[in-house]
Amino acid sequence: MSDLYLRLANTPLGQTAVKSLGLPSPVPLTRLQRPDQPFIEGDVLIGAANGTKAVASLGLTISASPANLFFASGAESLGDSEQAGKKAKALDLSAPIENAFKALVFDATGIKNPDELKALYAFFHPTIKKLSANGRVLIIGQTPSSCRKPANAAAQQALEGFTRSVGKEVGKKGSTANLIWIAPGTDQHLDSSVRFFLSPRSAYVSGQTVRIGKSDLAPAVSQVKPLTGKVALVTGASRGIGEAIAQTLARDGATVIGLDIPQALNELRAVTDAIGGKAFACDITDAAAPNLIADFIAEHFEGIDLVIHNAGITRDKTLGNMPEHFWDMTIAVNLSAEELIDEELQKRKLMRDNGRIVCISSISGIAGNFGQTNYSTAKSGVIGYVESMAKHLKNGVTINAIAPGFIETQMTAAMPLTIREAGRRMNSLSQGGQPIDVAEAIAWYCSPASNGVNGNVVRVCGQSLIGK
Repeated sequence: MSDLYLRLANTPLGQTAVKSLGLPSPVPLTRLQRPDQPFIEGDVLIGAANGTKAVASLGLTISASPANLFFASGAESLGDSEQAGKKAKALDLSAPIENAFKALVFDATGIKNPDELKALYAFFHPTIKKLSANGRVLIIGQTPSSCRKPANAAAQQALEGFTRSVGKEVGKKGSTANLIWIAPGTDQHLDSSVRFFLSPRSAYVSGQTVRIGKSDLAPAVSQVKPLTGKVALVTGASRGIGEAIAQTLARDGATVIGLDIPQALNELRAVTDAIGGKAFACDITDAAAPNLIADFIAEHFEGIDLVIHNAGITRDKTLGNMPEHFWDMTIAVNLSAEELIDEELQKRKLMRDNGRIVCISSISGIAGNFGQTNYSTAKSGVIGYVESMAKHLKNGVTINAIAPGFIETQMTAAMPLTIREAGRRMNSLSQGGQPIDVAEAIAWYCSPASNGVNGNVVRVCGQSLIGK
């Protein structure tokens, strides 16, 4: 559904009206236009606290783009910024700055105590106002739980509050801010995540933290079609977010098995035929469903690389008025079916090495929602499932979750006007997301180069004001 307010607010008359009335003034978001589009263009500034661990890797990744790379100079606390690489040019932050930056990237891994957090101020104070519309702020830190000293852990945890606050400041420009925490010695696994968070693919992802852990070195992959040769199962693929996921994974080279209920078979076939995939009709709550799905995969492909648990339903009622079957059905579709399907695929050894499992949670599962005790319970359970499974999966298989916020779909279009408008405006970007925003985040998780990303829950919500 079209966001009329967004369009009107970006007309000359609308801009005057929203400014005089103090209303939200959302900036149209720039999303990926073509698969071979560079992940970042324009001026990019890198800064690093002393004792840095990741700035060289950051410089290497960004240097692979056509961006003009600069490193911060002129501040004693930013001395290690010069390690950004030979292609980076010095920019004196103590002098007037003329650049308009497409991205501000800061390596905070060297910060060992709260006093050293001043390096954040030294880097961002003179530059944050120079961030352009649809810009990116990306901070790299060390996973707090890996810090031996409490002061070190405190300083690294502080980065989360800093990042979330910056996200709310820059959101009015349509810009985002995110934080990547890396385990010691894992800076070489940053590439796919840095590319994602600096690119138009992450247009509706802001205020998020991602943990990168230890894993085998990522294989070299095509940046245009990183999923070539992979087979993906996408549940709930006949429309909306599921359709966008199927199309995006196919765009990136995967062969897609689209799954949905038998009643949606015609719509499902239209989706899979258009992308050269296969359609499979099945009710995932049927006791025989996991076996039927496994049989289909074994017959046609002999194995699966990517499993995207997108199928979901809502059956809203306040708890006192909720029929028992509303509860049972919501838990079965949104939570239990995912566990049973994964269990069957693993039991029959159909999940290939270095596979990816992605589950769909919701901000309702993080913050709760009126009249959705069943849905919120299920989606919160998804988070617990992902975090636990991440510790048990072997052979390079990872599992992560996406928690969408307000996404423009047929379901949200049916909401009452006031609720729909509140959902759109109650985030740092003051607008709803698109199904492609969820799909792009899933494609990032699925990349073979994202093998260090495991057990994460990333909200695709424009930094919603609801929830954590």
